[in-house]
Amino acid sequence: MAEFTNIRSPRVKAARRLTKRAFRDRDRAFLAEGPQAVREALALKDVTVELFATAEAESRHPDILAAAAAAGVPVHRASGEVMTELTQTVTPQGLLAVCRFVHVPLDEAVREGTRLVALLAHVRDPGNAGTVLRTADAAGADAVVFTDASVDPYNGKCVRASAGSLFHLPVATGAAVAEAARRTRESGLRILAADGAGTRTLDEVDLAGPTAWLFGNEAWGLPPELLDLADEVVRVPIYGRAESLNLATAAAVCLYASARVQRQTLHSVEDPPTPAR
Repeated sequence: MAEFTNIRSPRVKAARRLTKRAFRDRDRAFLAEGPQAVREALALKDVTVELFATAEAESRHPDILAAAAAAGVPVHRASGEVMTELTQTVTPQGLLAVCRFVHVPLDEAVREGTRLVALLAHVRDPGNAGTVLRTADAAGADAVVFTDASVDPYNGKCVRASAGSLFHLPVATGAAVAEAARRTRESGLRILAADGAGTRTLDEVDLAGPTAWLFGNEAWGLPPELLDLADEVVRVPIYGRAESLNLATAAAVCLYASARVQRQTLHSVEDPPTPAR
């Protein structure tokens, strides 16, 4: 296999420009870095356009190379210098895929039957956003909505923080918060805003029904006009002396609390107690 060693190669430059949002939006493509993300991208049909891999990564991850071959995805061997140019991490893992956009329309992500959703309002930090996406996936959420003032889910740091979860569940982008709230209610979900201004704590709220959690900006939270979109504002209880939780941690607590109660409720319906004789 011929190896790309020149960072000025047209193919390398075409991939490298996807680190910029303007080019991502124009080409409707993004970069997925590392074995976990690449493996999950390859598991979806017609998502991966091409794969760059160092010789060391090829020998370390033969399963990924086999999956690429089976999917008909071109694999380009890249030198360490080229891989460093393509990636945005201090220590590249030697695998990088060019992928097509995977988000879906809002009305496809949030619809009747949806039970748990994360709505991101003005969330700007890509690491936090990607971690919320990963947490929502782990908690069994049905969708994540990145509203129009939030970070691009295809930002490199966001993709890495999602650890492959970007490819696992429906992700919607670009809707205004009010539009996302309207669609959420039309689909039968109530909206709970996670905010320190909540009158009730997470321990005091019934979490059994279909729920969309609204999470705000890392620094200033949710402004009054967005809190007004929620059915209730709920705060995560602080039992110790910490002032607050960061966004990703608060989202994990809220999503898992809902998931636990919803699963318990579902199992109690599926397995009703046996009547006493």
